[in-house]
Amino acid sequence: MPAPRPAEAAEPWLVALDVDGTILHEDESIDERVADAILAARERGHEVTLATGRSWATTLPVLERLGLSPEYVVCANGAITMRRDDGASGGYSRAHVETFDPTAVLERIRSFLPSGRFMVELPDGYRLFTQGMTDWNLENAHEVRFDELLDQLATRVVVVSPDHELEEFLRIVEEMGLHQVSYAIGWTAWLDIAPDGVSKATALERVRGWLDLPSDRVIAVGDGRNDIEMFSWAGAAGRSVAMGQAPAEVRAAAAETAEDVDHAGLAAVLDSLP
Repeated sequence: MPAPRPAEAAEPWLVALDVDGTILHEDESIDERVADAILAARERGHEVTLATGRSWATTLPVLERLGLSPEYVVCANGAITMRRDDGASGGYSRAHVETFDPTAVLERIRSFLPSGRFMVELPDGYRLFTQGMTDWNLENAHEVRFDELLDQLATRVVVVSPDHELEEFLRIVEEMGLHQVSYAIGWTAWLDIAPDGVSKATALERVRGWLDLPSDRVIAVGDGRNDIEMFSWAGAAGRSVAMGQAPAEVRAAAAETAEDVDHAGLAAVLDSLP
């Protein structure tokens, strides 16, 4: 049960937190120091929210575990922004949804990765996936043939290639020459595709405007390649922080580097806020 929302601080910050590798360990546990620091930042009046590549269905349980109920939550790498709505199921409704037709990009990727596994997320959060997509949460989803993924209106596409090591996968993705889509590459050989020009940064800038907070009071913390645009956005006037275990190019994109997730690096970052 979320704790009561605090009174507004004199100068609240918008605190945008990645989930996996920033808040959660690989086994989905949360360090108690991190959980306490998140709630303490919220109690000091800051608007602490999540900005994640996860679907809304897998983001809501994280909010509930943390006892958070921010005004807005960014999911699907910026394609979906949820707004708190006490009358809606789960306490949130969709405030903004970005979609695209994934047909061309799916066909191009499959020509490079014929043994790839694919998943398409629809605007209502329902997902369609091809055979072999076994390592993902597949609630609110069903298996289809590849051609049934085409001609859909999608918010997100995920591609997994179990036959490739990460470095080889990165090379293949570079060769694809993907255009008119935004994409992020995960720790392992998986590709996360959003509508063109859409990222955590574009969604967070919209949220910042809705909340009427100045750009010099934003902080973003993350550890993945899908956080690089978010770091550029936050670091332009505020703070951008990469987790210590992030890849080199991700750490280079942030102005600050925290301790890694195994040493509760997020806790010290949040404790440094006023």
